[in-house]
Amino acid sequence: MDIVSHGLWGSLAFGRKNRRSFWTAFLFGVAPDFFSFGAFFISVWLGIQDFPPLSGEPPDPALIPAYVSNLYNFSHSVIIFAITFLTFWLIQKRPFWEMSAWGFHILVDIPTHSYKFFPTPFLWPVSDFKFNGWHWGSPWIFFPNIALLFLLYLWFFVIRKSL
Repeated sequence: MDIVSHGLWGSLAFGRKNRRSFWTAFLFGVAPDFFSFGAFFISVWLGIQDFPPLSGEPPDPALIPAYVSNLYNFSHSVIIFAITFLTFWLIQKRPFWEMSAWGFHILVDIPTHSYKFFPTPFLWPVSDFKFNGWHWGSPWIFFPNIALLFLLYLWFFVIRKSL
């Protein structure tokens, strides 16, 4: 799924208490992709690395530096998420629910990433198993995702408030 949709879904699911909660959940929703790809995009922006050629298909993973895959393994692991979530819970003595947007990001990525480009390593570091899902950019996933987000945000922030 695209990074903005991850943030919007995370906010919708875990950030509806108030504005701060919304943006905190949004940040946790985008965090796995930002953590994985952020340094790469900054290096492209600074001219240190070249951006893979754009097309209708995902780029060749060989054109993405290896460190991105290593960071992706870490940030897209349900095991790493669970350890981090439980650690915060133990320290704060209450769950930090907005952080759940990170876990939700991983769960959504499992079926929406194929072997062709960054399948989700959700069991890393225990297992290398990955599910061969469907590319999130395909029209039958991308457009329903946008439409559903639009309708839900319309409901929560416009229609529901006018009732």
